[in-house]
Parts: sequence; C-alpha cells; structure tokens
Amino acid sequence: MRISERGQITIPKPLRDRFGMHRNVEVEISPTRQGLLIRKRTTARHPVDRVYGILGKDALGEGVDVDEYVDEIRGR
Repeated sequence: MRISERGQITIPKPLRDRFGMHRNVEVEISPTRQGLLIRKRTTARHPVDRVYGILGKDALGEGVDVDEYVDEIRGR
C-alpha cells in the first residue's frame, strides 16, 4: 500500500468489508506507539444517555418521593 501524492491511501476491499468501512463512513486516525490507528467514527450514544431525563422532573407527580415510589413498586 502506498500513500498518494495527495496523502490518500486505499484500504483493500476485503478489509473494508470485514470492518464495515463502506463509502462515506467517517473514520478517526489516532497516533499510537506502533503507528497510526484507523477506526470508524461512531455516532452511537450510550443507552443511558439516550434515556437520561426522558421522564422529566415531575414524571411521578408533584410531591412524590422517588425512594418512596421505588419501595412501593417493590412491595416494601
């Protein structure tokens, strides 16, 4: 593999297929001790980040204590 005059490289098709690096996929290049690490940039969010704050401040109703609510649904 060679770097072109414009600094471009071509990732071999078997590697692109294996790692899901298809057309228009963004990648990150990070320096490491051994050289450069190329990996797909992900836009996935952590599952907790996806639901954080979804219920809002008064989701349980005004004046309901969260600890009391949890005890109630657990049958305590």
